[in-house]
Amino acid sequence: MSSRMALRLLQRMAVTPLGFPGGVTTKGLREMSTLPRVYVTRQIPPEGLKILRESGQVQFDLWDSDDIPVPRKELLQKVKGVDGLLCVLTEKIDAELLDAAGPNLKVLSTMSVGYDHLSLVELKKRGIRVGYTPEVLTDAVAELTVALLLTTSRRLIEATHEAKTGGWGTWRTLWLCGYELANSTVGILGLGRIGVAIAERLAPFKVKNFIYTDVAPRPDLAKAINAEHVSMDELAKQSDFLLVCCALTPETKEICNKDLFNKMKSTSIFINTSRGGVVNQEDLYEALSTGQIAGAGLDVTVPEPLPTSHPLFTLKNCVILPHVASASYSTRNAMSALAANNLLLGLRGQPMIKELQL
Repeated sequence: MSSRMALRLLQRMAVTPLGFPGGVTTKGLREMSTLPRVYVTRQIPPEGLKILRESGQVQFDLWDSDDIPVPRKELLQKVKGVDGLLCVLTEKIDAELLDAAGPNLKVLSTMSVGYDHLSLVELKKRGIRVGYTPEVLTDAVAELTVALLLTTSRRLIEATHEAKTGGWGTWRTLWLCGYELANSTVGILGLGRIGVAIAERLAPFKVKNFIYTDVAPRPDLAKAINAEHVSMDELAKQSDFLLVCCALTPETKEICNKDLFNKMKSTSIFINTSRGGVVNQEDLYEALSTGQIAGAGLDVTVPEPLPTSHPLFTLKNCVILPHVASASYSTRNAMSALAANNLLLGLRGQPMIKELQL
């Protein structure tokens, strides 16, 4: 389902608003004052805020900025006594915050597909339900991954710079040459919905082989793209383009390190649109600066934002984006609407549309 279709569906299924016949009376105001209290940690896209406002089922406060995350000190104050919390991936939801919120907190809804910013152990211990927003961003992330791959492999940032700064002189036979997808092997680290969606978009470029590595074979998903399950070593050795699509877990933390890069081809392109923590950035810098691999495209880093003084920014063969894989209007609004619906359903004690099983 595309993000546009998902958004329309989420708009239609928004939790039914509470009504007050004849308008809001004194009694109605008293009833509203007893509604569950919710804190929203960011000025989320308008569709989600509209659902919360029009539901009539919560009273909510929010950090009214999309440019600056809520300061930690303020966040710890604002969550005191709330029944529900809607957050984004910049907020660390840990024991300190949950202690500050207190026993009233029953539902957490994160506007993200990843949940490495959440302490799942602490949430489970307190019996707090958790909603998240997978699937609605699959198309946007897949599109951006393909764009980043092509930008990196065909050296488009370098080419634009040369055209703007006078480097475009006479035609040269090997100037700004890159690597094409036709007849290549594309490797996917972590084959899920997003990995499949990327492969489906790359197939028309006449890719020869798709291979993947995961904790176990994924035959149902692999069948859709005719992909072969291989070992991590073989993924590194065979891939002309290696795409990281796995979640960040204790097992995948810095799984992309010098051991992986040393096995890759000197002509290979490395792309990461999952989480920055799966990559050892010092090892990646070494691999890129020494020619161990040809190039890298990153939409995620550690930390975020990556300091402008970081060595990776000095490399022409490294393209870095500011975590924008899901940044399309329809997708971000769909994520916002799903997060809002998850929150409202959780507060009503009903099944969420997308809930993490802790």
